[in-house]
Amino acid sequence: MTKFGLKIFISWLFGTLLFAFPSFAAQIDGLRIGQNSTGARVVFDADANFDYKVFTLSNPNRLVIDTQNVEVTSKAVNSLQKNDFVSNVRTGPTGVSGVRIVFDLLRPIVVKKAFMLKPASGFAWRFAIDVETVTEKDFIAQVGNAYAFNSKDYQQSASSQSVAKSSSDSAKKNALRRRIITIDAGHGGIDPGAIGYSGTYEKNITFAMAKELKAELDKNPHYKVYLTRSRDIFIPLRDRVKISRKNNSDLFISIHADSARNRKATGLSVYTLSEEASDKEAAALAEKENKADIVAGIDFSKEEKLVSDVLLNMAQRETRNFSSEFAGLLSWQMSKIVKTVSNTHRFAGFAVLKAPDVPSVLMELGYLSNPTEEKQLKQKSYRQKLVAAAVRAINKYFENNKH
Repeated sequence: MTKFGLKIFISWLFGTLLFAFPSFAAQIDGLRIGQNSTGARVVFDADANFDYKVFTLSNPNRLVIDTQNVEVTSKAVNSLQKNDFVSNVRTGPTGVSGVRIVFDLLRPIVVKKAFMLKPASGFAWRFAIDVETVTEKDFIAQVGNAYAFNSKDYQQSASSQSVAKSSSDSAKKNALRRRIITIDAGHGGIDPGAIGYSGTYEKNITFAMAKELKAELDKNPHYKVYLTRSRDIFIPLRDRVKISRKNNSDLFISIHADSARNRKATGLSVYTLSEEASDKEAAALAEKENKADIVAGIDFSKEEKLVSDVLLNMAQRETRNFSSEFAGLLSWQMSKIVKTVSNTHRFAGFAVLKAPDVPSVLMELGYLSNPTEEKQLKQKSYRQKLVAAAVRAINKYFENNKH
């Protein structure tokens, strides 16, 4: 064999061995899904960063992840647990050296974002996909490559942000910036809100709680806290939303105290935004609170909306996810110290929660129509317990969302 022929043979043999024993850029060996009432986060555990493209397909409805030079182990495929969003998961080849991961969907969803998480807190690399439940019509409108999320877009965005930050001397300050929290004391002025068993005004309870919560949060140098009202005045609901957005808030908490015809009704509850209330009680409560705008003689429902419905729905997909996360933390902390209603985290169409870009919750401290809870809510010592629980939830929320 000539040297030329030997060189060709070696080249052929080397290429054959490469295909026989592929070298993967990363390996996925874990899969889990965390879900809440409106969406879910799909998380893949990997040993390295990798490129991806995420999109949905219909007929049948599927969530698709295309990867390059990635090995998906049987352990990862078999670790899928029962959930409300996806059923079967399978893999197959795509392109020259790609692997396609396919989830069969149990309900229509949209992908809100897809991103890699660097190793931290004992975890290796993680690839996360946030999805949210939508109508079948909205699902069909956003299937295919045109709506795909891919690593190149994410990296370019991250790179642009990095360049912008590095051009400023305040880069570190931005990374450690103070979190802005707006606390809304419900009702006020000519709108007393609910009137308790012995005549207690809701507006006074909410204002006391709001001031006490602000005072406790002000002790943390990482927080900047605002009140929507600092005295007994009436503020239209949509103006409260505007105040929160003007403050560039990272979190908005509206404080209320409920009433009911049944004086035996008791318990604290936490609400996040939903166009369809979780139950009739939540829908009725939202309708009652939203009518507060008419109390001052102005019907704000006839004004233009804060943003168009389309833009509102797009922006709130992200915001609702964070709102639900905080509501879950708040409900859990409260349930450990006071009585809460069943299904503590509820959903309703409160106008005050409709900021499209600020995670927002409405907390009903209890029922003023119940003699016992009315008496408790009038006591500063009782409210201080609620304040402490709320602060723990807020701290945990921002700890989970440092970005």
